[in-house]
Amino acid sequence: MADRHATGMTVRREVLGDAHVDRAEAQKTDFDAPFQELITNAAWGTVWASDAISRRERSMLTLALLAAMGNFEEIPMHIRATARTGASKQDVLEAFQHVAIYCGVPKANHAIKIARDTYAEMEGKA
Repeated sequence: MADRHATGMTVRREVLGDAHVDRAEAQKTDFDAPFQELITNAAWGTVWASDAISRRERSMLTLALLAAMGNFEEIPMHIRATARTGASKQDVLEAFQHVAIYCGVPKANHAIKIARDTYAEMEGKA
């Protein structure tokens, strides 16, 4: 389990960046530490650590799933991560267009607005 945690922290830092992970670690409490351990081991140390698909593809899948399920609060974090995963703006738009067709236009529309605003922030235009 220690290896999975170490791998998870490495991958998490590679995808989300040191600043994000450092903030999350600094905000961790005794209450949410078990949850942080779970996502580090399972999401980052297992799913994101797999080389079965590229990080670009994984970014696109993650963003589409977040939008499809209406989990909009995590979209900005994963949009920012695209700078490190290689998913382009066009890739993200394509993923959200799939959401529109298969899961609903309102969800895709909201996700696109969030992505647009996050990209503007990343480019210093917000």
